[in-house]
Amino acid sequence: MIMLQNLFRTRPRERLGQPLYELAVRQARDPGFYTQLGVADRIDARFELYTLHVLLLVMRLRDEGERGAQAGQDLFDTYVSALDHALRELGVGDISVGKKMRKLGEALYGRMTAYETPLREDDAAALSAGLARNIYESEDAATGERLAAYALSSRARLAAQDFDAVVAGPDWAEVSQ
Repeated sequence: MIMLQNLFRTRPRERLGQPLYELAVRQARDPGFYTQLGVADRIDARFELYTLHVLLLVMRLRDEGERGAQAGQDLFDTYVSALDHALRELGVGDISVGKKMRKLGEALYGRMTAYETPLREDDAAALSAGLARNIYESEDAATGERLAAYALSSRARLAAQDFDAVVAGPDWAEVSQ
């Protein structure tokens, strides 16, 4: 009877969203983005870097099938929850949080959509243009070239890691000039 109970018992699902989110945020806070790559130290630029790093991880995780897709969804859900929490910490009232979250959600979806194809296709020019526009607030695509090179290199390095290694410590590219 015990064997049958074990067979039909549901296993707790692995919850990787929070630790993965913390790894993405830690990398996005690397001072090199601000000192070497010229990203402005503003809340909107930090949002952009967090979004880029979360996307890089979500894309890598989704390449792992069902387990990776679930981990990627957990990461995404954790990120959205962290955005909600940050708004509340900034003093945004309950009535306004919904409206602001909708705007942030649209921005988040827009960025992920804009960056995913160039990242998948290794299209440095298109990625540079998007990063220049969104992170550097510039229409000059050359402004985003170094950050695009970093993102594409990170994408390749993450792809070379197996799932457990990515979850334990993503192999991000070096933030350099």
